[in-house]
Amino acid sequence: MDSREYIPVKIFCEYHHIEVSFISSLREYNLIEIVSVEKEDFLPVSQVSEAERMIRLHNELNINTEGLDAVLHLLQKMRNMQGEIAQLRNRLRFYEP
Repeated sequence: MDSREYIPVKIFCEYHHIEVSFISSLREYNLIEIVSVEKEDFLPVSQVSEAERMIRLHNELNINTEGLDAVLHLLQKMRNMQGEIAQLRNRLRFYEP
């Protein structure tokens, strides 16, 4: 494991003033990936921005973990639909004079 690619969960939580249990609950809902090495949990650097986004949603909008799961699912569906719309627009341009 390359230490530059992972952040200890305890340090991440201290920095963001959150409980480790919040990160654990995000992992239970498969919202983030946590790597355990010798009884210590690590957050991949690639997951940091997503974890920070969930922390903001939780703190600013008071959304619980179940709500975060639903919100993130809906946001993903919206991104997929926007991609489909862009593809359909491009196809329609082919038929426009």
